Amino acid sequence: MSQRRRRSLALLTSGVLALPLLAGCGAGDEEGGPAAAGQDIATTTRDKIADGGVLRWAVDALPGTLNTFQADADATTHRIAGAVLPQLFVLDGKGRPTANPDYLEKAEVVEREPKQVVLYKLNQQAVWSDGREIGAADFVAQWRALNGKDSAYWTARNAGYDRIEKIERGKTDLEVKVTFVKPYADWRSLFSPLYPKQVTGTPEAFNEGARGALKVTAGPFALGAIDKKTGTAALTRNPRWWGAPAKLDSLVLTAVPRSERPAALAAGKLDLAEIDRTGADRIALARREAAKADGAHGPGASVTAAQATLSWALAFGTDEAKAAAEQETRKKHAESVKRYADEQSALRGFTVRKSLEPAYTQLAMNGSTGPLADERVRRAVARALDRQALADIVLKPLGLPAKPVGSHLALAGQQAYADNSEALGGQDAQASQALLADAGWRRGGKITEPNGAKAGAEAAKEHDDGKTPSGPGTGNDGLYIVGQDDERNGDDKPAAGARAALKADRPDHPDGRPEGPEEPAGIGLPEGAYGGPDGEIVDADAFARGARPSPVLAPAPFAAGQEQMLRTQAAQAALAAQTAAADPVDDGKRSPALDAESAPEAADAADPAAKASVAPAPAKQAARTSGNVLAKDGKALTLRFVLPAGPGSEALRTVGERIAQMLQKVGVQTELTKVADESFFKDHIASGLYDLALYSWPATAYPATDARPIFAKPEPAADGSLLVEQNYTRVGTDHIDQLFDQAAGELDEEQSRDLMRKADARIWAAAGSIPLYQRPELVAAKPSLVNAGAFGLGAPRYQDIGWKKAATAKDKKK
Repeated sequence: MSQRRRRSLALLTSGVLALPLLAGCGAGDEEGGPAAAGQDIATTTRDKIADGGVLRWAVDALPGTLNTFQADADATTHRIAGAVLPQLFVLDGKGRPTANPDYLEKAEVVEREPKQVVLYKLNQQAVWSDGREIGAADFVAQWRALNGKDSAYWTARNAGYDRIEKIERGKTDLEVKVTFVKPYADWRSLFSPLYPKQVTGTPEAFNEGARGALKVTAGPFALGAIDKKTGTAALTRNPRWWGAPAKLDSLVLTAVPRSERPAALAAGKLDLAEIDRTGADRIALARREAAKADGAHGPGASVTAAQATLSWALAFGTDEAKAAAEQETRKKHAESVKRYADEQSALRGFTVRKSLEPAYTQLAMNGSTGPLADERVRRAVARALDRQALADIVLKPLGLPAKPVGSHLALAGQQAYADNSEALGGQDAQASQALLADAGWRRGGKITEPNGAKAGAEAAKEHDDGKTPSGPGTGNDGLYIVGQDDERNGDDKPAAGARAALKADRPDHPDGRPEGPEEPAGIGLPEGAYGGPDGEIVDADAFARGARPSPVLAPAPFAAGQEQMLRTQAAQAALAAQTAAADPVDDGKRSPALDAESAPEAADAADPAAKASVAPAPAKQAARTSGNVLAKDGKALTLRFVLPAGPGSEALRTVGERIAQMLQKVGVQTELTKVADESFFKDHIASGLYDLALYSWPATAYPATDARPIFAKPEPAADGSLLVEQNYTRVGTDHIDQLFDQAAGELDEEQSRDLMRKADARIWAAAGSIPLYQRPELVAAKPSLVNAGAFGLGAPRYQDIGWKKAATAKDKKK
């Protein structure tokens, strides 16, 4: 991905107001169709926005660098750059690059033969904050820093800049001519942001000079103080800005972890913050119930009537030590209940703006090893998925459009978008089972491996990576194999009789839901937690609040059925053994091995003393079959499904659990493994220690450049390992690479997009990654804040963000 668009998995969300189209903006406006969800930013004209004011906007962390072209640039780096540096092209509400009139009068390809030449005509008013005109010298310095020829520059990537042959001044100082050594379709991706030559002119300035400060800028805002103690970065109105002046006096980016944002909003520390589903639910609840402190929600909801009675008895009992401790606990609990009620009251002053992020969640399949190295198995897994049902789980409860994503390379609304999923095919259980059978996987196959052996990427590795959190509240339930009645957690498993006793002590609910933690007296499940009689979860975050464990992780009806089947098999085996013992007839077909087994018995009868000295023979493991699970070469088809265990990943885990159910229906067994967030990507996805995983990729306006490393065919390294770039599925083909290369060099925009669609169809057919749904974007904002919120596919227009003017008496009459 280009550094300009690189995001962490948290993914920076942004948007833009409509800008006038200029030359070089591209054709085919109807291609890609409408965006799946529009922006929700309270769009307001500038004349209705007050001048002045401060906006406190949440970010995940202060930036480690202010240089977007360095490897450790993050979402905050890009947000600051968008407000203080030239952006020659910005993204409109459909995620399409549009020339920015604040910096460009025109930008177009003026020559194609013998070489591509792009002419930039700069806005004659555009100047740096030190008064110098933006010009060719800045373009030249940035090109030399990023073209990859000088290793002294610590750059993350040089895509596009390595295709430039020369940059020169045009007829005037306001013209910049860029000549390419070979054609480059994504030329609009270059020089955004554009740094002053003071930053890019030398390796020392590039590597260190822009990490903590930007002395020269050229945006509607200038960079003020970055205060690590308070976790804030202040942007102030740029007095040298030539365009429409920023409405805000200052924009303060404030580092607040997402889990702490509802409390920070309530405390008045934030005005605008991207939040998770739990935070959005709290705001909706506060507005709906007028912050009633009735104990039905928040800390008080977790206390049952029995617990309350016991607490009172301890607090006022005769044991003074216990009474003092319990009184202190009750005091802290009362404080937390009051604090929650106060926060809910304050949260009534916020609204939630909703859209879909410029990113999609995918099911990734590791095609480098195990069963998924076979394309037929990958395609079978994909054909078993009901992608619409998965999108519904996440998006429908939020009132957002729930349409599965049909492309790996673009999102609905972008010009390169087309639904190419038919290259793989939709959900079809019969087709899935036929593909698995063709690959040699059969039901009822003989299992020769010991219990716990795996057929996937972890076949030679232990489950516990040492980095998985454990204990209450971590989300780590250990190892759970979908479809096995093994008490779910992979701990020491009780025998069948013990399981039956446990089951008898813990009856299921009348509606078939598994029993969970004791329900607070008089408190039902959160609204929407169960969407139907089968216990399907439609409100993923209801379970994050501790209502009860997911029924997907404890499929009681299936478990009971499987236990009955196992009991029947055991009874049949016992009957066969009794029959053989009662009628030991030698029919002449006994094997020498069986004769050898009977010899010690005869010797024991002749010499009882010898029997005492003979060690008992080891118990023989009974022959096993895979039952309804598929098997091949003595191995059951079991795939390790790695999911993050963090508090912000409840919906992702719910989707993973539902996928596991879908795969179980076609005979594919999955091990759901929850790992710590900090190790999920580095130690599992990037390292290839997984079979199945869920993670997201950001969308891009320049897929020929940015998406290539994500889908490039891995190449063998000198040490025998694979160079995968960002292709963590390890699935790729030479043809896909060729289509990307052709698209990147095709200057006819329609033909370039057509090549991208062909590449996408090939990616679907290879079945390394399966796009599922566009990620939801939820942003808490004060109602009077305008031109900000859920930006969708676009980029912010920072100078237009502000506070709406108070309504006049005349306005009120209207």
